[in-house]
Amino acid sequence: MRPVKLPDRSDDPALEVGRPPAAAALRRLAGLPLRAHLALGTVLLFVAAGLLGPIFLPFDAARTSPPDRLLPPGTRLSDGVVAWLGTDQVGQDILAEVLAGMRTSLTVALVTVLVGGSVGLLLGLLAGYFGGWADGIISRVGDIQLAFPSLLLAILLAGVLGPSMVNVIIALAVTRWVIFARVVRGSAIAVRDREFVDSARVMGASHGRILFHYILPTCLPPLLVAATVQVGLTMVAEASLSFLGLGVPSSQASWGSTIAEGRDYLASAWWIAAAPGAALALVVVSIGILGDLLRDASDPMTEL
Repeated sequence: MRPVKLPDRSDDPALEVGRPPAAAALRRLAGLPLRAHLALGTVLLFVAAGLLGPIFLPFDAARTSPPDRLLPPGTRLSDGVVAWLGTDQVGQDILAEVLAGMRTSLTVALVTVLVGGSVGLLLGLLAGYFGGWADGIISRVGDIQLAFPSLLLAILLAGVLGPSMVNVIIALAVTRWVIFARVVRGSAIAVRDREFVDSARVMGASHGRILFHYILPTCLPPLLVAATVQVGLTMVAEASLSFLGLGVPSSQASWGSTIAEGRDYLASAWWIAAAPGAALALVVVSIGILGDLLRDASDPMTEL
């Protein structure tokens, strides 16, 4: 008798129930495409470099070293340290500036998304669940704001408030809340008349309980996707403001300000602008890839 070969059901989602959470998570991670592993590895590498890099290679904006100015990558400085990415016009190590700029960009992006996402989540829930005049007012204010380019609005607000990390976060959060509000509003409208929500109303649940126990969980997946994408876009916006001199003050490193300083030396010292520009492009592209994967994973239509 020939042995019967059973079908391979190792990828069956139903079998994930009996597995330990860590093993199931590792198995799902291993099943991701190659671009997901590369993007996730790049983001984690830059996050670790931004958090730990300034500790081992501190950046001091007031420090200058005229003998070490405009040295190419890989040159040994006068103090014996190797400048792997070269030096700028005042002798600063570009690698130290890139690492410190990564911390600045990451801080601004995460806090901006947190503040703007929280405001957008609250207003989107109110507009989508209650509708009526609340929906009308919030939607019209959002439409009016979307009529203006977000970067121009951020430039206006940053110019009025002045160069400061807090002011940059405020200016960018004002331009981002409407994106989260529209995402949450659409998800809330889609589920506010579903059977489980009507059942909660019949049982006497309050509006607050319905919002936070029934409506909010359905809004979190698309909100997470939007937040992931907005982190990368916010990093670009922060670099743009710093490039124009409206971002963080000169005492703090920023990729945008470093690129602005290197534009006058593109012919003789291209690495000043190229290093932070390449880092910014690589991080933003990697975050965009992760956002696309999260969107595909949270969209049930992709399974059809």
